[in-house]
Amino acid sequence: MNIIGDVRGKDCLLIDDIVDSGGTLCNAADALLANGATSVTAYITHGVLSGGAVARIASSQLKELVTTDSIQPTSGVEAAHNIRVVSIADLIGEAISRTATEESVSSLFD
Repeated sequence: MNIIGDVRGKDCLLIDDIVDSGGTLCNAADALLANGATSVTAYITHGVLSGGAVARIASSQLKELVTTDSIQPTSGVEAAHNIRVVSIADLIGEAISRTATEESVSSLFD
């Protein structure tokens, strides 16, 4: 892992679309903290979290991993102290409604 910039004393955010094993995410958190970051929080869109990913993340130095429920969370995900799942049901419902009424979906993200 290579860190670009000075993270010393900073709260760092990692942003990714899909996390499967969680290895790269945990290694990135370790690297940031080893370079002086105060904390590391990760935000992801799709938490595949297969194999030992939940245990890896739960025992990692990540302050928190925030993911959507685009993939149904397992009981392990729900029990992990540092994984938080946020619902996208309202967003998906509104997108479907706007599509049906021929309204702008992109304006949801303005």
